Amino acid sequence: MTDLLTAGQMRALEASAMAAGAVTGLQLMERAGRGAVAVMFGEWPDLADGTRHAVVLCGPGNNGGDGYVVARRLRDRGWRVEVFGTGDPAAASADARRLRELWGGPVGGLEAAGQGERPDLLVDALFGTGLTRAIPRPAAEASAAVRARTGAGALRVLALDCVSGLDCDSGRLLLPEGVAREDIEADLTVTFHAAKRGHYLGAPVTRAVRVVDIGLGRTAGEGAALPEPGLLRLVGPDGRPGWLAARLPIAPGRHKYDRGHVLVLGGGPGKGGAARLAARSALRIGAGLVTVAVPPAALQENAARLDAIMLRPLRDGAALSEMLQDERLSALVLGPGLGVGAGTRALVRAALAAERGTVLDADALTSFAEEPGALFAALHGRCVLTPHEGEFARLFPDLGAAARDGSKVDAAAEAAARSGAVILLKGPDTVIASPSGAVSLNAALYERAAPWLGTAGAGDVLAGMIGGLMASGRLAAHLAAETAAWLHVEAARRFGPGLIAEDLPEALPCVLRADAL
Repeated sequence: MTDLLTAGQMRALEASAMAAGAVTGLQLMERAGRGAVAVMFGEWPDLADGTRHAVVLCGPGNNGGDGYVVARRLRDRGWRVEVFGTGDPAAASADARRLRELWGGPVGGLEAAGQGERPDLLVDALFGTGLTRAIPRPAAEASAAVRARTGAGALRVLALDCVSGLDCDSGRLLLPEGVAREDIEADLTVTFHAAKRGHYLGAPVTRAVRVVDIGLGRTAGEGAALPEPGLLRLVGPDGRPGWLAARLPIAPGRHKYDRGHVLVLGGGPGKGGAARLAARSALRIGAGLVTVAVPPAALQENAARLDAIMLRPLRDGAALSEMLQDERLSALVLGPGLGVGAGTRALVRAALAAERGTVLDADALTSFAEEPGALFAALHGRCVLTPHEGEFARLFPDLGAAARDGSKVDAAAEAAARSGAVILLKGPDTVIASPSGAVSLNAALYERAAPWLGTAGAGDVLAGMIGGLMASGRLAAHLAAETAAWLHVEAARRFGPGLIAEDLPEALPCVLRADAL
């Protein structure tokens, strides 16, 4: 697990290190530029010969200082390097001015950036992580002009810290009117110390993100069981062996009852597929037992489709309350295919009254769209709500627009605080937020992109996976949601294009064998 930083958090880390005398600003920029060059050659080894041509666009701040280091390092390797800058050099920081002096070569104005033949490399060092308003039009036009240069070779674009025009806190694009995203996109972004939130929120404007260590040490909160409030954790392996195995209910010496019993509620005749998907995924991820409970009229249909999963009749909320007198039923999944209306609301109330680990998805959420406060009043700390953006907006109408327009992390965090439950807000950038202030991000982006997950039933599988991980009682709701979201993407990637929801549970064993043994 790694923490994704805001621009303010990054500035505070740098300021603290410099105030302590551990490093100077000049050293940080030198390390950043040198590291970016090393990463670039690692990613594109064909550029390592000395006959290449680069254009470096440098901004007026410290990001421009990083760019002057890159320009100097490439020139020292024999490259032909053109540098174009913006802003008054006298207004730059002392460190940025010094690095411009060390470059020692000519620095043209941005208006001339389109002149000449197409380079092999464009380095975007115009604006870094602190951008809060649209980039100046001359900067955007200079980037587009370099891309429009004519020549036989291919152009690759390297962005330092972040693509100029990206809000590194929210993932929004801050561009002048008429400037298109393709005018500023990069093939590779090299960022420093830690990735930033905006790199993983929204649609990426770079094909890959790599992180360079510039000597600031570990970020507070890294390696903790739960993310510290104020930090955003990127879910995934963190280099520690056994991180996934420690979160799974399967371990030597545990029998099926130790691993928990998941109860999945299903809909009426012809509507049981979603519940069966959830049930199978709960079993595959490690729950010891799984039961599907459905209206009596749907028993025959489900009996024909279930083997390792048990089946019980369930008429209404009162019957569910009676069923839950059996404390061995340790986790519940409600919503997939359940139907919208008063009957589902009664089932949800009965489930929440039992205070077991509970996953509410799909119809269980939509059924409370007209009275979300009634749902929030019944929720408890072992609940996970798994809305997509539409369901989220119905439950939290004042937060829906914010979630769509660049404040997804803040919106999910506020929803978790308001509801008292863990919120898993779905998307390629899935946000998991807890009432405690812990927030995580599971990103199906860059090398982990899995666009084929946008298929009917994939969310039902995710709900079942969370329930299966919660069933043993050993894993906090937030960690269960994190782990399931990560495995959900890994299973999709393992299967690949052509995926349908039924394939996801069947792909889990291969993922678990590779990552949890």
